[in-house]
Amino acid sequence: MNDTLARITGPDREIGRRVTAYLDTLTKPPGSLGQLEALAVELAAMTGEDFPRVTPPGVLVFAADHGVAAEGVSAFPQEVTAQMVANFAGGGAAINVFARQIGARLEVIDVGVATKLVVPDVVHEKVRPATANFIDADAMTRDEAVQAIEVGIRAASRAVDAGCRCLIVGEMGIANTTASSAVLAVLSGEPVAGLVGPGTGIETSRLAHKRAVIERAIAARRPQADDPMEVLAKLGGLEIAAMAGAYLGAAARRVPVLVDGFIATVAALVACRLCPAARSFMIFGHRSCEPGHDIALAVLDAKPLLDLALRLGEGTGAALAFPLLEAATRMLVEMATFASAGVVSGEPGE
Repeated sequence: MNDTLARITGPDREIGRRVTAYLDTLTKPPGSLGQLEALAVELAAMTGEDFPRVTPPGVLVFAADHGVAAEGVSAFPQEVTAQMVANFAGGGAAINVFARQIGARLEVIDVGVATKLVVPDVVHEKVRPATANFIDADAMTRDEAVQAIEVGIRAASRAVDAGCRCLIVGEMGIANTTASSAVLAVLSGEPVAGLVGPGTGIETSRLAHKRAVIERAIAARRPQADDPMEVLAKLGGLEIAAMAGAYLGAAARRVPVLVDGFIATVAALVACRLCPAARSFMIFGHRSCEPGHDIALAVLDAKPLLDLALRLGEGTGAALAFPLLEAATRMLVEMATFASAGVVSGEPGE
């Protein structure tokens, strides 16, 4: 992990300035394509390329279980995690549909599913079979958290080595909104009450119980907010750690990452607390329905591309946002300049 952190540097601002100037030579009023132009500049600065490419994308879905599921904080039983991993492997989940739509390479990684999986086409890198119930004990050891981060780093490297030019990172894990809310509460300093939502769809009457479980866990574990590894180990999830590792691995290779919803954004916050320079390689795909997502986005000073009232996870919102990145890069490559098109440039008009 430390070698990966050492390789992460900031964006190439000079290339960003060069691409900004080039955009104003294209056959359009300056700035008329709005956020798409800003996205093109970001991608150029991230990759260090005047004409960046984001195709083909790679989707990484990390799966793990959470001991806190025993507290009844989810609408679904824990065995659904393993069942959904089999669904991913069989191509039947929403993320499979959207990955096919954008021509993405998809990899599913078992980093901590509670049961032993006998499923083809799944990468088996289980650090441990589920975290502990963090009401009673730390979710995992610090060493296990590092191991899970390294699983994510390796997955990002495999995707980049396979030719992927942009990564979309998703997750599956019953009760992982509970773990994410706990991590976010500590790292943001915000009260738990304002962060906790229905997750997979628990009834409103059970939200108070979910909040109480998180508050009890934070009081029992007493993690230090200025030590992100401690927060991750005491309250986090194996898939959350692996996602953070994937972000770090992508940043070390100067590959953009599209961040998905609430859980993915909490993992991004962990990665940025471990290495602030990693933030420059993140683009935020969408705003989810979870109330804590707005807080996490604000802490990261992030403006998501889409707002579609999604709350599924798996990387689905980021996959839906991917065509906007492709449009930004194609604009740079394919649009004519005023000079090449023989169009007289002038003052911006309607």
